[in-house]
Amino acid sequence: MEQALTSISLPRLAIAFIPVMLVLVILARWSLPQKRTWHALVRMLMQLMLVGYVLSYIFESHNAWVIGLLLLVMIVFSSWIALNNIEAPRLRLFNSAFIAIALSSLLILLVITQGVLNITPWYHAQTLVPLAGMVFANGMNSVSLCGERFFAESARGVSYLEARNIAFKASMIPNVNALFAVGIVSLPGMMTGQILAGVSPFIAARYQIMVMCMVFASAGIASAIFLMLMNKKN
Repeated sequence: MEQALTSISLPRLAIAFIPVMLVLVILARWSLPQKRTWHALVRMLMQLMLVGYVLSYIFESHNAWVIGLLLLVMIVFSSWIALNNIEAPRLRLFNSAFIAIALSSLLILLVITQGVLNITPWYHAQTLVPLAGMVFANGMNSVSLCGERFFAESARGVSYLEARNIAFKASMIPNVNALFAVGIVSLPGMMTGQILAGVSPFIAARYQIMVMCMVFASAGIASAIFLMLMNKKN
């Protein structure tokens, strides 16, 4: 018997923060920095509460310009955040991060939305925006990982080619591990969400395969473009 998902009330949502508070207690007891963690949690809460209102408007707008502007804003923010952990001038690298994430993500979104899903119109927000979020976030993380490793290796005096190869391998580790683990260790977000919503596991598995291909490719292509652009800056 299938059970439909119920709406989560705010008091019940608060229960989800009980294990989160346990982690914060551990940080406090072990005298570890807590400021960044608190900042991240508050940002997460505010951003997700606000995004519900924003997406409601966007989904109802059916306007290609609004969707296009949203995608641009997402790329700009993901490019900026990707440079957080890189020991190099952020403004100097922003263009490279932006180009890497934009080119890789838009190419993959074109293939997925028009080749696999064949959505009409192309700016159908309820399909495009969630997929874009996954692709941009994955490209952001990969650029961050490969950039951090590339500059760390360069600081050791390693040649560009060797630093590039080491950085690319490092950026792909999370995605390669995810390919090994999916279906055995974890049921990732897309598949879990669809199963919870009552979709057949066979259909959910197909969508998850699409997503795994999408995020793996976005990681590899974004990292490769960023590292190639680093050669021009050296």
